[in-house]
Amino acid sequence: MKPTQTIGIFHYQLGMTDGVSLEVEKWKTVLDRMGHRVFLCAGRFGQNEEVLLPDLFHHQPEIELINQNIFGGAHSLSVQTLDRLISEHKHALKAALRNIILQNGIDCLLVNNIWSVAMNIPAAVALEEVRQELGLQAVAHHHDFYWEKKIKPDLENPVVENILETFLPPRDHKIKHVVINSLAQSSLAEYKRIASTIVPNVFDFDGPEWVLDAYNRDLRQAIGLKEDDICILQATRIIPRKGIELAVDLVEALNAPQRRAKLQALGLYNGKAFSLESKIVLVLAGYDRDDPTGAYLERLKMRAADAGVDLRHIGSLIGPVRSHENGSKIYSLWDSYTIADLVSYPSLWEGWGNQLLEAVRAKLPVALFEYPVYLADIKNEKFEVITLGSDITSWDRYNLVKISDKILQAAADRCVDYLTDRTLRERVARKNYRIAKQHYSYDRLQDQLIKLF
Repeated sequence: MKPTQTIGIFHYQLGMTDGVSLEVEKWKTVLDRMGHRVFLCAGRFGQNEEVLLPDLFHHQPEIELINQNIFGGAHSLSVQTLDRLISEHKHALKAALRNIILQNGIDCLLVNNIWSVAMNIPAAVALEEVRQELGLQAVAHHHDFYWEKKIKPDLENPVVENILETFLPPRDHKIKHVVINSLAQSSLAEYKRIASTIVPNVFDFDGPEWVLDAYNRDLRQAIGLKEDDICILQATRIIPRKGIELAVDLVEALNAPQRRAKLQALGLYNGKAFSLESKIVLVLAGYDRDDPTGAYLERLKMRAADAGVDLRHIGSLIGPVRSHENGSKIYSLWDSYTIADLVSYPSLWEGWGNQLLEAVRAKLPVALFEYPVYLADIKNEKFEVITLGSDITSWDRYNLVKISDKILQAAADRCVDYLTDRTLRERVARKNYRIAKQHYSYDRLQDQLIKLF
């Protein structure tokens, strides 16, 4: 048996409802179960704050200015000024990181995305220089890569070119690289000549069920839904690559007279009636602060208004865990699944796909755009989903994507089946749950982590 280690997990932010935060919590749970001591260190915490180091946070004014001059097409800083800013932030971080590592006896770094997405470049440099100076082992957990961004870095700047080549990610025999899908594994090998291990996203399939209880029973009422309204849940962050406009189109198709008539005639899967007054509501439970332009949610609202779709953003009511803020009740992300009738997951790109596992865990049907990683790594497992196809056919006047109308209408018909047929829902839920537990459980994650730590 390997000796236990003291592991420091580092990321820009933790304890949030984004995919990296959620996955870090899973890794920490399993590493704890394996007997390791685990510390979390981040620039910002949404919950369970441990070691707070604000300079790691990526949404700081000077860090965002650095990013804009490297990836945003801006050239407001000279090479010398950019170099000075990076150096100043790096040196401040190095001193703090060294103290944190030594004071907590950390002997292995688990670095999430800091060495791959380049959203806080001084942090990437500081972490690697401290690791080298202390001679530490590290696991670099890459969820995304900077070269996947549509805007390419300014490689005419020698400072930038050297940092991206040397530190994003760093190469060293003491660093093990982990990616979450086969496309990323190939990309890392092609762009950086670095070999890596694939560890897919997982979920706890042995924990308690997500059910209505005394705390969340009023969530429907809190967001203005009646008992006979249908809730289509979009639980992801609100950023353009999530393709949420396709969920808007799906709800518009569900509202077609012939489908509403069928819902009224058959009644809902849960025994409730669907009346002329019943609404089909698209509920957005994620937050929108990571949208680089800040305009995506507004464009979604305009598309929904054009389509007559009832869209409700409830992100201010949803947090990583249940809590109270300023006298108001905050529900957990998992509470939002208890009021859902169907999950929409129309992402155009995902590193893996947490919401698919969440929908399966909640035993809910899921309408899914077959994004590249799903096609490459997940589809062969034979989950039963409502497909939105895998091809974008056009863009609308809001620069939002469209898919084939034939595929959209077929998906809407299939949604009606799931919304009215309890037997179908239960059969598919059992099948999907069995597949997910077999391939994406904590036990499978532990098998992988034993090899890494």
